[in-house]
Amino acid sequence: MKSFGGKVLFLNRSDINTDEIIPAKYLTEVKKEALGPHMLEDLKLDGFDPQSDRTAAASVIVTRQNFGCGSSREHAPWALEVNGITVVIAENYARIFRQNMFNCGMLAIELDAAAIDSLFSLADADVKCAVDIDKKELTFTSPAGNQTISFSVAPFDEALVRAGGWVEYADNNL
Repeated sequence: MKSFGGKVLFLNRSDINTDEIIPAKYLTEVKKEALGPHMLEDLKLDGFDPQSDRTAAASVIVTRQNFGCGSSREHAPWALEVNGITVVIAENYARIFRQNMFNCGMLAIELDAAAIDSLFSLADADVKCAVDIDKKELTFTSPAGNQTISFSVAPFDEALVRAGGWVEYADNNL
């Protein structure tokens, strides 16, 4: 199982699509690692720099609604994964993107708008998130305060995450 939690990158926008997560011109790459330097390079968001140390250090993304909309390609979760992003927290996701996250052994956590708003009230360069899959809790620590929020995940999606993704799950269970 992957390690979950770490520094948080706040992307304060809804409808971040798969072309913004990884531009289509890189879809010919045959290795996941080749996608790494291009994660979020086309994302237009005030004050956001895809090449910043803050972006590079993140392992958790907090964003708004409809994350991963657009094309159904697996490359978008792969680009996040090779950059050490193992958790995305949003109000909701495009259906196929969400499942691709779980298929890669990553967490796509859905929280209501009020919870997302409360997390954005902590937005700071020094926010960290600890993920306790057993307790289904997220604990955020920051200079602005701490918050613990419960989450849910479907049993099969949790099994995929615990196995490390769909391939590992299939190897161990089929």
